[in-house]
Amino acid sequence: MRILVQFFGGSILMLMALTAYAAPAPLKIDDCLKCHDEIVTTVTEQGAKHSTEVSCFDCHTEHPPSCTEAIPTCSQCHAPDNKPHYKVPDCLTCHDPHEPLNIDLGKVAEVKSTCISCHANEGNQLSNYPSLHSELDCNECHLEHGQFLGCVECHEPHNETMNYADCLTCHKPHMPTLVKYPESIPSSHCTSCHETEPKLLAATTTLHKDLSCAFCHKTQHKVIPKCTTCHGAPHAAVLHNKFPDCLKCHIDAHDLHK
Repeated sequence: MRILVQFFGGSILMLMALTAYAAPAPLKIDDCLKCHDEIVTTVTEQGAKHSTEVSCFDCHTEHPPSCTEAIPTCSQCHAPDNKPHYKVPDCLTCHDPHEPLNIDLGKVAEVKSTCISCHANEGNQLSNYPSLHSELDCNECHLEHGQFLGCVECHEPHNETMNYADCLTCHKPHMPTLVKYPESIPSSHCTSCHETEPKLLAATTTLHKDLSCAFCHKTQHKVIPKCTTCHGAPHAAVLHNKFPDCLKCHIDAHDLHK
């Protein structure tokens, strides 16, 4: 009986030892930190959703040397069918998975196609409103992702007082030739380019002298209003029929002849 107990007792101890060996304790993030402390710190501080919505083990389901797929493909989560940007090849050229929003554009020779895969609205503006900006690669103005040059870093301002915010009052960088503005825009923004008109207005004695440029040229650059918009038909019908063009007599709205 004592021999059997000893035999079975030894078997039980051996079985317990084998069981303990076959089922190791599950890994924890602290275990990753032991070897990969810099990476864990980086992903914790700059990983964005790679830090808040997934853990190390969601991406790295295996560990060398007993595996061959320890590094997952980006498409494991970012499927190409979900967004146009996910179809761009070689994700690691711009993105570090442990800090995915710190994007390095310096390794890509031509970045526009990559940029507009995310920024489709800006791409459409550049295409629909052709200008010299349309011919530039995105990294001519955006030296880093999320960064941009102010207009006056490439362009002479219309006058010395103008800053980047003033530029944006009329111009949008991805469609700069479509010039729109609020009615409250100062006339000084206009007269910096249109030098003759303010001189003529200053010399006239009509009420046009006291109007802002945007009062007549509303909302969009090069809009020329009709005189009848404000003045209706001030003369007899027979005179309007004979001279339908007001400026045949009144010469110039900026140098109005009574």
